[in-house]
Amino acid sequence: MSGNPMVPKVEILDTGQCWKLLSTTSVGRLAVTVDGHPDLFPVNYKIDEDTLIFRTGDGTKLRAIKNDARVAFETDAVTPESGVAWSVVIKGSIEATPSTSPALNETERILFPWQGVGQDHFVRIIPETVTGRRFTLDTSMTWQISLDGSIRAGLE
Repeated sequence: MSGNPMVPKVEILDTGQCWKLLSTTSVGRLAVTVDGHPDLFPVNYKIDEDTLIFRTGDGTKLRAIKNDARVAFETDAVTPESGVAWSVVIKGSIEATPSTSPALNETERILFPWQGVGQDHFVRIIPETVTGRRFTLDTSMTWQISLDGSIRAGLE
């Protein structure tokens, strides 16, 4: 597969580059285990030192975190103008941070939960690994799907 000219050249990012990219976005996906199966949840987050913090409410995500403090987190982006795409994955453990912690005063003010009320639990991801990749896409790499009659009819 490495000889395929359609496959973009991947740049492996160092930890510093990963943290810099993480600071450019505010939304990622949290992977947890729910009832023995993987599940994903979108979360909006902030960086705090070399950790990530997000807010959550009571429910599936918080129960999963309490049952198994091992998680994965991923965020990515594509810059349409340049075609540069990147992805950063963090694997690590989770700890609840009391909302009364003085260290969270600044973070609490800027980390407003999308769902508003009921997101009273602050959760911190403590990374064990931080990995990232970056690559450039060009127009020859875009998917080109022809629409047959049945698909076209379903869209009209």
